[in-house]
Amino acid sequence: MRELHTGIAIREALTLAMEMDERVFVAGEGVGVSIHDNPIMPTHGLLEQFGERRVKDTPVSEAAIAGLAVGASNMGLLPVVEIMFFPFITLASDMLVNHAAKLRYLSGGKSGFPLTVRVKAGMGFQAGCQHSHNLEAWMAHAPGLKVTFASTPADAKGLLLSAIFDPDPVIVVEEMGLYFMQGEVPDGDVRVPLGKARTVRPGMDATVVAYGGAVYAALAAAETLQEEGVSLEVIDLRTLVPLDKDAVLESLGRTGRLVTVHDANKFCGFGAELAAIAAEEGFASLKAPVRRVAAPNTPVPFTPPQEQFYKPGAEDIVQAVRSIL
Repeated sequence: MRELHTGIAIREALTLAMEMDERVFVAGEGVGVSIHDNPIMPTHGLLEQFGERRVKDTPVSEAAIAGLAVGASNMGLLPVVEIMFFPFITLASDMLVNHAAKLRYLSGGKSGFPLTVRVKAGMGFQAGCQHSHNLEAWMAHAPGLKVTFASTPADAKGLLLSAIFDPDPVIVVEEMGLYFMQGEVPDGDVRVPLGKARTVRPGMDATVVAYGGAVYAALAAAETLQEEGVSLEVIDLRTLVPLDKDAVLESLGRTGRLVTVHDANKFCGFGAELAAIAAEEGFASLKAPVRRVAAPNTPVPFTPPQEQFYKPGAEDIVQAVRSIL
């Protein structure tokens, strides 16, 4: 199977969707020109291919971008809009959380309101705290929004295709550090179903649940612990909402131990929800307390050494697992 960079796999999903359905259009800051000159970036070349009617550069206004998506969805289109950095989604939160997420409910469940919001996340670029705050737990907390967070090029493509043609609003989180990662990607319209986790590595002694780039830290930790005779099962959630609780609980039932991993802050992070599920629905299986590996409850630092220290890594996971064996 061919290999693609994640950024190119995302562009392939956008291209396929736009070719399959004329209602699909792309909008956002610099999606046509400016920042996307690098051929690996997701929207590179789309303006030339589809024209200004379907690839729209917008003003620097996240509220307007989200409002465009909500309005277009109401009129029967399939908007795919981009928020340049995850913290900027706060400026769009009224349109997304107070309108898009609630429209199906307000229609008595009679109407769907499809829209896709692609948002860049992650750290490691010394972009400062106002560009590097992962807010997936905020989005997951809003009833009516679906949230995806891919770790591989194939999933980035497949989840985005599913999101674009889903009848409800979907926040598609794209980790910038993974854009240049290569991996196998199937040809054509191959979709990854929302709400279906993936077991990346089977194991028997403890379950590590992660998503996005944190999956690779978990895999590195599994390699280290294997040398000590410890077998880790690594689960990639892929979708936070809907959440594949069954995959988490089934794995916990086999291993009896759970470690959650994400780059977002630990306090009220998504790992806390996973820990609560384990306590409420999998308590009989637990042989030890749940451990959460996450960033400290501070803004993301700017300097490279501090940023590296701030980001959870494989050694943090190793220590967490050792503490519950």
